[in-house]
Amino acid sequence: MSYKIKSEQMKIAYPRYKDNKEFYDNRVVQVIEGFETTFGSSEGIRFFSAPGRIEIGGNHTDHQHGCVLAASIDLDILGGAIKTDTNKVRILSEGYSLSEIDISKLEIVEEEKNTSNSLVRGIYARVVQLGYEVEGMDIYCVSNVLKGSGLSSSAAFEVLIGTILNGLFCNGHMSQVEIAQIGQYAENVYFGKPSGLMDQMASSVGNVVAIDFYENSKPIVEKVEFDFSQTGHSICIIDSGADHADLTDEYTAIPMEMKEVATILGEEYLRNVDKKQLILRMNEIREITGDRAVLRAMHFIEDNQRAIVEAKQLKEGDFNSFLQVVKKSGYSSFMYLQNVYVSKDVRHQDVAVGLCLCDEILGEKGAYRVHGGGFAGTIQAFVPNELLQEFKEKIEYVMGNDSCHILSIRSVGGVELEREV
Repeated sequence: MSYKIKSEQMKIAYPRYKDNKEFYDNRVVQVIEGFETTFGSSEGIRFFSAPGRIEIGGNHTDHQHGCVLAASIDLDILGGAIKTDTNKVRILSEGYSLSEIDISKLEIVEEEKNTSNSLVRGIYARVVQLGYEVEGMDIYCVSNVLKGSGLSSSAAFEVLIGTILNGLFCNGHMSQVEIAQIGQYAENVYFGKPSGLMDQMASSVGNVVAIDFYENSKPIVEKVEFDFSQTGHSICIIDSGADHADLTDEYTAIPMEMKEVATILGEEYLRNVDKKQLILRMNEIREITGDRAVLRAMHFIEDNQRAIVEAKQLKEGDFNSFLQVVKKSGYSSFMYLQNVYVSKDVRHQDVAVGLCLCDEILGEKGAYRVHGGGFAGTIQAFVPNELLQEFKEKIEYVMGNDSCHILSIRSVGGVELEREV
């Protein structure tokens, strides 16, 4: 059976649709054919999309109840779904095995933790807790959200499931913020990962979002309407190719050291610490925590403010000033936060090499910074379009083929894509 998504819907979900119409239309066909092969008839199938996300401002600020600036991108998980009158959810993500979850039992399943099944069960459980009646469904999905590149494919999956449930069973009554919170609940409680809310919020709400985590349970979310396509710049994510193994201690040390400084200053988190307080007692704190913790605390205080300033600059359309603040954030992550390479393995500094290349190629133009967690992660660059091809070629000459990914900000988050009748 043939289905076609309304072209205006495709243009909204995929900013580069007009440049690669065949690719995006073929993905819809791919979902239909995969669904029919897996589940049988696709009569009544509905299509849903949830994007990956990038962090634009606020590097390692969310866990200290700080502010972040994030955005949804035009890489997504596209799913076709049909509700069934069963207690089973069957999901096949292309390239993986078929999953089946019995939703008549919505308690936590210990042996299911750290699996996508636990996320589905947790999302269903939370939706039921909110008073909605749900049933089973069949889903077939395809994804081009890059794995292991800090674009949060897991949050996109959570938002996809929440958006499908909202469309099939909740009559669209759940807000995008609620869908994000439901995804976080499933990840924290059922999956077993104590993550923040930034990833889910950026994927669900869409476009650029400024989030203030001062009250973690009630984050203040503001959608920042800004059209990056009019800036003459493209956003690139560079995969450093570094080994992600055995980095848990490195990531854990950042919030631990920040919190240690806050505790000395009589606070639970750094959000309530003033820079003057930190400087006034810096020597005392250095004696207790060591120097790195002090530098990381200084990074938080300044980068938290930068995230606020960046959001204001975009709202006011001051893109050139925004780029300068992005650069300052990148410098701070390298010098103060120190999440660009692992100190016990100085022979391997893939992210630092990538930043060096960005500096050499861009000079005073554009901006670049470490993206996300750091250490073995990715680099984000805002590249003038006239330099884009040269930038990509020079980066990939050193960092490897397909290491530089050109992205676009998409204006919508989790969404149902309507079919042409």
